[in-house]
Amino acid sequence: MLALSKEEGPVAKSDAHLVRVPGVNRAFDRRKILFVTLLSLSLSLIQVSSVNVAMPSINTALQAHPTDIQWVLSGYALAFGICLVPFGRLGDVIGRGSVFTIGLAVFALASLACGLATSAFALNVFRVFQGIGAGMQGPQSVGMIQQYFSGQGRARAYSLNGMVVAASVAVGPLATGLLINWLGSEIGWRMPFILNCPIGLCGCLLALRWFPFERERAHFRSGEAHFFRVDLDPLGALLLTGAVVAVMLPFMLVDAPTTRFWILAGAPVFAALWLLWEWRYGKAGREPMVDLSLLRLKSFAHQSVISAMDFLGVTSIFVIVAMFLQDGLGWTALHSSLIGLPDAVLSCLAAMWAGKRILRYRNKLIATALAFVVLGAVTTCLAVWLEMAYGISPWWMLLTLAFYGAGQGMFVSANQTLAMADVPLAMAGTAGGVKSMTERVSTAVGNAVMTGIFFSVLTFAGYHEAAMASYAAIAAIVTATLALASAYMLYETRAQR
Repeated sequence: MLALSKEEGPVAKSDAHLVRVPGVNRAFDRRKILFVTLLSLSLSLIQVSSVNVAMPSINTALQAHPTDIQWVLSGYALAFGICLVPFGRLGDVIGRGSVFTIGLAVFALASLACGLATSAFALNVFRVFQGIGAGMQGPQSVGMIQQYFSGQGRARAYSLNGMVVAASVAVGPLATGLLINWLGSEIGWRMPFILNCPIGLCGCLLALRWFPFERERAHFRSGEAHFFRVDLDPLGALLLTGAVVAVMLPFMLVDAPTTRFWILAGAPVFAALWLLWEWRYGKAGREPMVDLSLLRLKSFAHQSVISAMDFLGVTSIFVIVAMFLQDGLGWTALHSSLIGLPDAVLSCLAAMWAGKRILRYRNKLIATALAFVVLGAVTTCLAVWLEMAYGISPWWMLLTLAFYGAGQGMFVSANQTLAMADVPLAMAGTAGGVKSMTERVSTAVGNAVMTGIFFSVLTFAGYHEAAMASYAAIAAIVTATLALASAYMLYETRAQR
């Protein structure tokens, strides 16, 4: 297997931001590499959060069927989820910079096509290509942070990563709401897609200028990295894709209960076949898509489970906020997105704060972060009840959601740093893909479950009761996550004595 080389560290004390790559004569600025990867991350995440606000405008402009509207959301998420691990592996093998740049170009061009779509069918097709492009980029970003940063510098890079996640999730709905208010529903929903194109293509140009492609080009010229000569384990990729689709797809098919059951029943079959194949593939001396020794790394396995459980609950918080405020109280999309601004600001600050302390406090910081998330979910539930019982203004949710933002900002940066701490560089992209894949699956399942609770309660009660039930369920899931993180924190503390 061709693995990208480890960094050799700073070339001089006064140039700590520079790194040298063995076999390449010039030094590279790791800050510029990080800037491009974070730019692409922000674009892909904004596409997740902004579409929720644009859905009514898309529905009107394209005269879409409800199923078509559902797939505007689901097609992107599904394509994103199934591409993460295979393309993470591809980046580890043939070069992360190359796969990243191609993925960003695919994402940018697909975004332009989405903005120009004249039918719901065309929009859904281009959204799938958007998801493929995002799935190509994501693991490479994690892999390059792992490659070009170490120690406290790596923790700081992951904290910036967490900050961008928080800011993107908040900025997406707000920017889309502003554009729709400014340009009207026919043009406004198209602009977030269209603007992705020039920004993404600029990112490609910067990547071509700033990334260390020299060794990748040398390997391509020598034939070592030729696509048809490297061991990409295609059957392993196909089996894992089947398992991911079998888990995610049933939670996206809301109108086909029987079909959903049979598809979901295939998930453990695909998963078992994939594990068996990867084990036998490795035993035969081949290089499996996912080296199962990765799952034996305690820090990676534990933090991936903790992250999956967290995402199962928290990713639905603002979906419930939007439905409660817009459908229940008649708020505009712009006003409902404004209520998340303190959350975004505190999340960014907390991510940076955690980045400076994660190597010292480790799982204590994870447990503290999750406690803040629980507090945010519980107090938001309380704010909804106070509005129902006493007419207290829902704007108090600015404060309760800020607790959630502080906790989630700390959690994302700390969790990513600890998960990747012991991962070998040769598996960095694959590991990033595996972790992101579990989070995408949890997001799909969590959104389906929490919105399912919301609409189930709505059949016999009001919007207040539906929101409170959903937030209670979110609080319960994150409390269970906190219990697991606390148990691991105690285990780690005892092991160090």
